[in-house]
Amino acid sequence: MSGNIVSLGGLTIGSKAALEKAMASEGCATTGATGCGSKQAPDDMDPATWAKVKDHPCYSEEAHHYFARMHVAVAPACNIQCNYCNRKYDCANESRPGVVSERLSPEEAARKVIAVANEVPQLSVLGIAGPGDSCADWKKTKETFSRVTKDIPDMRLCLSSNGLALPEHVEELVDMNVDHVTITINMIDPEVGAKIYPWIRHGGKRYYGVEASQILHERQMLALDMLVARGILVKVNSVLIPGINDEHLLEVNKEVKRRGAFLHNIMPLISDPAHGTHFGLTGQRGPTAAELQKVQEACAGGANLMKHCRQCRADAVGLLGEDRGQEFSLDKLPEALEYDPAGRESYKDWVAKEREDRRAAAADAKAETGATVAKTAPKLLVAVATQGGGRINQHFGHATEFQVFEVDTSGVRFAFHRRCDNYCVDGAGEEGRLDRVIATLEGIDTVLCAKIGDCPRETLAGAGITVLQDYAYDYIETAVSAVYRTRMGLAPAQAETA
Repeated sequence: MSGNIVSLGGLTIGSKAALEKAMASEGCATTGATGCGSKQAPDDMDPATWAKVKDHPCYSEEAHHYFARMHVAVAPACNIQCNYCNRKYDCANESRPGVVSERLSPEEAARKVIAVANEVPQLSVLGIAGPGDSCADWKKTKETFSRVTKDIPDMRLCLSSNGLALPEHVEELVDMNVDHVTITINMIDPEVGAKIYPWIRHGGKRYYGVEASQILHERQMLALDMLVARGILVKVNSVLIPGINDEHLLEVNKEVKRRGAFLHNIMPLISDPAHGTHFGLTGQRGPTAAELQKVQEACAGGANLMKHCRQCRADAVGLLGEDRGQEFSLDKLPEALEYDPAGRESYKDWVAKEREDRRAAAADAKAETGATVAKTAPKLLVAVATQGGGRINQHFGHATEFQVFEVDTSGVRFAFHRRCDNYCVDGAGEEGRLDRVIATLEGIDTVLCAKIGDCPRETLAGAGITVLQDYAYDYIETAVSAVYRTRMGLAPAQAETA
């Protein structure tokens, strides 16, 4: 494993010994309240595609351990109404698409991108995802991209759209070197769409019901075809709405694969009356984790699935699973900013070396497991507390999500993530939160973290969950493989020291 140390805007990643020393002074009190590997393309991916996805956290599960995204809220206008959407401004507390704390002009957005790039070396992608539709507010979207690339030419550009106005701008996207586009496609049957979209506005006219959904469907398919034909990678987002499109999404998956979509991201409906959406106010529930997993498994063999989506806000900043947007509000930015590429360049060099080390370590662990564990051995799910970098490097009490990995004799694979409230607040653990963490970990009996105290560890053990901290700062793949071999009775168990 690599012995070099790098500081990533507050997160330190490097050798196990050095990081153990760093963690020793950090802990919380425990009482009181698709793998993409290295800089070489995987065998099943052409080099041109690899060049586009290797640093994009949304298009590569492996990249999301290393690279950050930034969304700028410059496009408030929208041309359709979705029953699951309520765009909110000046909102800092909700974490879901369509919500922002502040809307930006293109000039303000460009200034904010420079500020983030100087402070967050992991930043690799700038996206525009609203809070309305990036193509319905095209002038602002285009100006923002132009301003940013003038100062930071290596920044990856991507946008999200409902697809209605997207065909009109595909050629401009090509000209601007935008090589990643996300289209939200919830149906290919207008009868289903009429239950999701009350109306659309197209060509200066408003359409309703099935007619509206028919037009939207045709425009989405046209946009997908045009983008694929021009070599732009397309990720399709679909919102899983129980009783409306849950079974239908299998057909959506087949169709978008047939048309060349790179990824299909099936997301759970977020439905809460407090959000003020039509579905939230009328009692339409979101899917359970089991229902979401069932639909994803039913799509096996169709379009490749994205399973690490965090359903980000339209002004999110940082690694997937974290949001540092509040650190970079306009009132905190200096008036004059100049981009300094040194931090991002050094970080990219470090990541290239780290990926090589991690890939080699994962290959060794896979070979050892395959050679010692019977092919008929069952799969195992292991939850990991991580801040990124592909390592087990987060205190249990600080985790606001757990990344869950599936392991068997064929290797270690990311399976899904589970969100939760962090157990530790202001340095002390809260028992009510620990109960919710235990509920979050339902169906998972092993957790790996960098550190945990006696009290929460014992409480989790009483609930049938083993938490190990002895693999702290190891690569996820090597640690999970070691746990698997131990579980299969082929390696000595690690001590569960506090």
